[in-house]
Amino acid sequence: MKVFLETERLILRYFTDADVDNLYQLDGDAEVMRYINGGKPSDRAQILSQTLPLFLKSYDDDRGYGYWAAEEKSSGEFLGWFHFRLPLDGGEDIELGYRLKRAFWGKGYGTEGAIALIQKGFTELGTKRVFAKALAVNSGSIRVMEKAGLKFDKSFIETRFPGSNKEAVKYAIARNDFDL
Repeated sequence: MKVFLETERLILRYFTDADVDNLYQLDGDAEVMRYINGGKPSDRAQILSQTLPLFLKSYDDDRGYGYWAAEEKSSGEFLGWFHFRLPLDGGEDIELGYRLKRAFWGKGYGTEGAIALIQKGFTELGTKRVFAKALAVNSGSIRVMEKAGLKFDKSFIETRFPGSNKEAVKYAIARNDFDL
């Protein structure tokens, strides 16, 4: 197991082919997927052919950005994942994202992992600015962004999300504004 980052309660590690079931269980929860695709669970074939290969390919870039499986340090249980990556649509700012199992919501794991990744980016990876996005109705995700020190940047319409409510928000923080 290649560990990328360790916090007080989390281990963020590289994904492996053995994580198919972890991802299937996470993305199989309609409530977890609610603000991602309207609540449609991912099927195993999609995880095998799209999700996991995307995660594994992110390690090809040796700059230290990618997708990280999150495990609870005390139990070793898979909680979800974080990404700290170059944005898929280009640009230099680094995109922070997270998806956790429902059983771990509201326990500070999202904030703990987000802060650790932001700090690593600013101190070790040469990151200049970090941003995160969420649907405006996703108060849990927005709370994680705020607790991690990101500030409201803008509202916009996110065309990737299904349904009629596509109002989204972007939060960001620059290295100079992050308390190391």
